[in-house]
Amino acid sequence: MPDVHHATLPFVQEALLFLTTGVLAILVLYRLRLSPVLGYLAAGLVIGPSGLELVANVEDVRAFAELGVVFLLFLIGLELSVERLTAMRRWVFGLGTGQVLLSGFAIGGIALLAGVPPAAAIVLGACLALSSTAVVVQLLVERGEVASPAGRLTFAVLLLQDLAVVPILLLVEVLASPGDQSIGITLALAVGKAGLAVVLILLIGRFTLEPLLRQVALTRSAELFTATALLIVLGTGWATNLAGLSAALGAFLAGLVLAGTEFRHQVESDIQPFKGLLLGLFFLTVGLGIDLHAIAGQLGWILLCVVGLILVKASVAAILARALGATSAVALRTGLLLGEGGEFAFVVISTALGLRLLTPDLSQMMFAVVGLSIMVTPFLPGIADRLVKLLPAPADSEEGAREGEQLSGHVIVCGFGRVGRTVAQLLAGQQVPFVALDTNPELVRQMRADGLPLHFGDGSRPDVLRHLCIDKASAVIVTLDQPAAAERTVAAIRRHWPELRVFARSRDRAHATILEQMGVAGVVPETFESSVTLARGALEALGVPSVAVEELVTRYRESATTSKPGTGNKTA
Repeated sequence: MPDVHHATLPFVQEALLFLTTGVLAILVLYRLRLSPVLGYLAAGLVIGPSGLELVANVEDVRAFAELGVVFLLFLIGLELSVERLTAMRRWVFGLGTGQVLLSGFAIGGIALLAGVPPAAAIVLGACLALSSTAVVVQLLVERGEVASPAGRLTFAVLLLQDLAVVPILLLVEVLASPGDQSIGITLALAVGKAGLAVVLILLIGRFTLEPLLRQVALTRSAELFTATALLIVLGTGWATNLAGLSAALGAFLAGLVLAGTEFRHQVESDIQPFKGLLLGLFFLTVGLGIDLHAIAGQLGWILLCVVGLILVKASVAAILARALGATSAVALRTGLLLGEGGEFAFVVISTALGLRLLTPDLSQMMFAVVGLSIMVTPFLPGIADRLVKLLPAPADSEEGAREGEQLSGHVIVCGFGRVGRTVAQLLAGQQVPFVALDTNPELVRQMRADGLPLHFGDGSRPDVLRHLCIDKASAVIVTLDQPAAAERTVAAIRRHWPELRVFARSRDRAHATILEQMGVAGVVPETFESSVTLARGALEALGVPSVAVEELVTRYRESATTSKPGTGNKTA
């Protein structure tokens, strides 16, 4: 027993250390209204080798913390779809490729002029051309700018940079031990292998992941569903790693496959807590890797390199984005977001150091440059905001031109049984956008096949409701036939969105009294007329004239149509 105690205690101590420093740092920065990312980085500096030396083995922690990036990329994939990604191809392969190549040439050229050997200059140019996916995407999420023009362009470039990871690693190996084949042929073979692996993963995932989740959902086990979601994320990451690609790219592809399915919102809610914890640990390990002692010895040169790196990369990305049609404001924001070095540089520099392409002194200096550039990244969006205001013309005109995929003014229907479908049909008859939730996977599959906006998920989960843009919804209609489930859903909505209008179906008069006491705006006992009354109340609350509502309800009763609901709901 003592052996077990000693074996587990160091792990417990490190876990407590990370949680304590992270919480304290974030609380302080919250008071200062600064990004939590900066808090994790600062916490890593304090407890790492350069601070209190409470953590010695940084590499083991970093290897585990990289799972945070894997989960982050999976959730990004869930927010996209193959169709949206295809629509972004001009920015991914145009702006992304141009940014990596031109930034790499510029940085490599500057390194050559500074006296760095050619092979080492190529390595530095290649790895420093990449930016920090984890930090930048987290900043976009915090600022609510993922779907903005600058957010879309930035993510397109970051996606191409992730695809460039394999060729860059292979380039380092070729430079260290050149063989008979030319560098161009070797890299072309690597790119071809990576492309084939991506296609295979997308095809296999398309025919396996959704059926797997459907079978799991039939068990109605929340624990099994969460475990399966974790299995998908880690399994695809492991598979792509075997193929020589990054695990983060594999997780992104898995998210892309599930983006268009009815399980998207529930999976996203289940994965979110794991992503938040592991990503925070990742940022903390970046702070652990910064050597303040090395920085103190060459502080002037390191600060000059940090500023130069950001200026070169920001200028290249901004000029390219402007040339490809982005506005000046969007180009400027995109350029500054991509100005820092990336976490992948730590991997490349370590590899090059092991292969003796870089000297220890140069490697440690580059570690410091990359780490400090990441630490200043949370301040770059604020700098971009100030610079945009100095532009001669209002260049933010297209900031409002977001993709019309975000719901607004819609109705959320919780439960899509007999009553829920009737409610949906009446809403659709008045062209009111709606989205619906249900926990019956087979029903969800059938309704989605008919083109209805029905998603798999539990309406009592606030995180699931947030994915349906409940903050922008006009009303929620709860049509669940189980009283306990209806009460849980109403309680969650009232607790988190007390001002939102809620209409509910009740089992009987006693149940109706309970729902009324919980703050439901309209409660209707379970009869055939309940769905009609719920829809009438919601339509009138949305400002539809009473005459039009009554005419619609009368027409519905007379026709007793059996057509599927939602045929007129093009917006939702």
